[in-house]
Amino acid sequence: MKIFRLSIALSLGALGLLAQSVLPSSGTPGTYIIRGATIHPVTSPVIPSGHLVIADGKIERLGAGEAPAGVTGVVIDATGFHVYPGMIDANTNIGLIEINSVRGSVDSSEIGDFNPNARASAALNPHSELIPVTRVSGVTTVISVPEGGIISGQGAMINLSGWTPQQMVLRDAIALYVDFPRLRSGGFNAAELAEEEKKAKKGYEKQLEDLRQRIRDAQAFARAVEARAPGSTLPRLERDLVLESMQGVVGGRVPVVIQADYARDIREAVKFAEEAGVRMILSGGAHVQEVIDLLREKQIPVLLGPILSLPPRADDPYDLIFTNAAALHAAGIPFAIQTRDAHNARNLPYHAAACAAFGLPKEEALKSITINPARIFGVDDVVGSLEPGKMANLFVADGDPLEITTNVREVFIAGERMPMDSRHTLLYEKFRARPRKSAE
Repeated sequence: MKIFRLSIALSLGALGLLAQSVLPSSGTPGTYIIRGATIHPVTSPVIPSGHLVIADGKIERLGAGEAPAGVTGVVIDATGFHVYPGMIDANTNIGLIEINSVRGSVDSSEIGDFNPNARASAALNPHSELIPVTRVSGVTTVISVPEGGIISGQGAMINLSGWTPQQMVLRDAIALYVDFPRLRSGGFNAAELAEEEKKAKKGYEKQLEDLRQRIRDAQAFARAVEARAPGSTLPRLERDLVLESMQGVVGGRVPVVIQADYARDIREAVKFAEEAGVRMILSGGAHVQEVIDLLREKQIPVLLGPILSLPPRADDPYDLIFTNAAALHAAGIPFAIQTRDAHNARNLPYHAAACAAFGLPKEEALKSITINPARIFGVDDVVGSLEPGKMANLFVADGDPLEITTNVREVFIAGERMPMDSRHTLLYEKFRARPRKSAE
């Protein structure tokens, strides 16, 4: 994956919109006291008229009433407002894509079908205009994911603030991403259908065997490394960056996020993960309701989405995508919601809202974009809820974030107060101030 640093001038200039730009944060977290707000910790009961203290980039304390005497800092009167943990998009291309039609600003994929060594963190653009656009909506953290091929590469969990990729990354190589081979079929008459399915199955089996072989090679490499422990007389092992990049996967430390939508493909993906001995997270899962018993038995979490999309088949129920979350919740299967988008990751809360409108309890919809993705990826001790000691990733809003009429008023990332400007807000203000009468 090549490294690019797309300047703000290029990203705006390409559209003829070069104007003011939104700078990253200063990098200097302060001490803040948010008082009078209704606080939604997500993992514990709502606190009405409470306070929350931010210090050294973390949540120092929160509770009912006023902050204790002696606590000093910048006071934010949030009476009548609500405080929520920053939302987390479990799958997006933010930082890797700027303008889809400008090839030089797209760095989300590598050539070839198998690229486990491709890391999203190597190509992050911290000056992307999509970052402030997403951030001012209350989305503070995302998992930026490479795409393309069968093994796309390794994603990185990032905060949407920072001057460099290193400042943004919360956890690098958080998961390996696999676009599972799909067995396709077609044709209308029996003879045509049989011939096409035969060809499709042959190609499918080859892709699947190639994927299995990559795992076997990585496992063999791991055994070879282990055999060459200090004191070994075996010859020095030649380095292989591709196989080295998969050692966390075969060792079970790094999960494999497998993209599959159809029930048949999901079953095959689960079978593959079990045979390979890798820790699987299902992504997509349009037809997940057909395999709920299997996922519950194998304890496989699910990343649902995008939710605001059509069902994959013309004869699917119209509400298939919207009802998946409620079905998973009823079955006790851990799940989170993802946008799988860069330009519209700002709409993450509305993906969750659509699920809430089709049977998912509203508090669970909020968890699906906060604490649930943090738990699935093992970072719930750092982000995902409002608790003392956790990173101060949060936002202040004038209502329920799942409602489109709600406005986000303040955003904090790692304890830093974020600027509330974005390319969208700047353009809005620019044209809102245009002369009412046209020039003669």
